[in-house]
Amino acid sequence: MSKLKIVLIIIIVLTVIFIAVSSIARYLFNQKVEKEVEELFGRVNNRGEIVTKEDLSALPQNVRKWLEYTGIIGKEKIVTVHVKQKADMRLEKDKPWMPVEAEQYFTSDEPAFIWKANIKAAPLFHISGRDKYQNGKGNMLIKILSLFTVADSKGKEIDQGTLLRYLAETMWFPTAALNEYLTWEEMDQYNAKVTMTYGQITAIGIFTFNDKGQVVNFEAERYGEFNGEIRLETWSIPVWDYKEFEGIKIPTKGDVTWKLDTGDFNWFNFEVTDVEYNIH
Repeated sequence: MSKLKIVLIIIIVLTVIFIAVSSIARYLFNQKVEKEVEELFGRVNNRGEIVTKEDLSALPQNVRKWLEYTGIIGKEKIVTVHVKQKADMRLEKDKPWMPVEAEQYFTSDEPAFIWKANIKAAPLFHISGRDKYQNGKGNMLIKILSLFTVADSKGKEIDQGTLLRYLAETMWFPTAALNEYLTWEEMDQYNAKVTMTYGQITAIGIFTFNDKGQVVNFEAERYGEFNGEIRLETWSIPVWDYKEFEGIKIPTKGDVTWKLDTGDFNWFNFEVTDVEYNIH
């Protein structure tokens, strides 16, 4: 057997081993996240409550218009949510875009979410991500090839960031706007300030609406890491392309952008492909 054939066989064997180990690690990572989701949904008890027009009466006019537009009146209050997404993300302005497939799970009575993502960084090379907000605490876990941990972030800045992420994404399950941990204040015809207080963290965001009553943007001051420094910066999410899932109208496309002194950094573009409400 020639040296070339031996080298090729070795390469093939090593590639097969690499793929097998990576696949097993990804399976185990997904199993761990699924157990976290099962635990999260297992804590939900409040089901069956119907939203009435009177439930919206104390809210600012533009918030009421939004919720009426979504179609929640007469529907069951949303307490659990399963969202499927496809997206593209990049780590820096000069870095390539990477395709992402993601699933996200929410509870609304006790605000929480788990986001699981598979990021295709290169052929045969993936990154597994799990973002989590539960009991008022946040945690971002990132593993290369589902094996090697490169981030396991916790702390008050992560707590604030994941709380704001939850707040922004209530646009996908709008009955959450009625919960006591949110306080609404109308700024003008098209903007409403919302304050979310849960656990030890309070944060503020601004929802912007159009004439139809659709949410078209969310913006807040959120902690992020920039050049090794963690600081507050403006975090903006314009959204569009409304579709109806189980009778609820929500935006399905959006961009996530940091508005920095050095210029806007759009790093994540998403599309919601499916939504299930009040699953067990």
